[in-house]
Amino acid sequence: MTADVTISTRDLTPFECLVMDLLCEGKSNAAIAAETSHTEKVVENTVSRTAKAFGIRADSETNLRVLLALAYRTHYGDKAFDRLGVECQHMQIGADGIATCSRHLD
Repeated sequence: MTADVTISTRDLTPFECLVMDLLCEGKSNAAIAAETSHTEKVVENTVSRTAKAFGIRADSETNLRVLLALAYRTHYGDKAFDRLGVECQHMQIGADGIATCSRHLD
């Protein structure tokens, strides 16, 4: 089965973005709950709500967290991974000879 992941159907709340940033760092629901001072159930519900915003559904062939992290990264840019030190793969050399990323526009 191929998952149909679309751009978010709505803006994410600041808490949903925080949870997604931590999820993208590879943290478990328990670790996210501890870091945000919420229960695991709140984190689980937040992950589920965020998945719905991206149109991602879990099934036996789909790892929801992986697809959700990819969708979040695609929609919100590589900045979600900056804390991990992952080098951006979207660099292009501009006319001025400086490498810039079209997704990292400040």
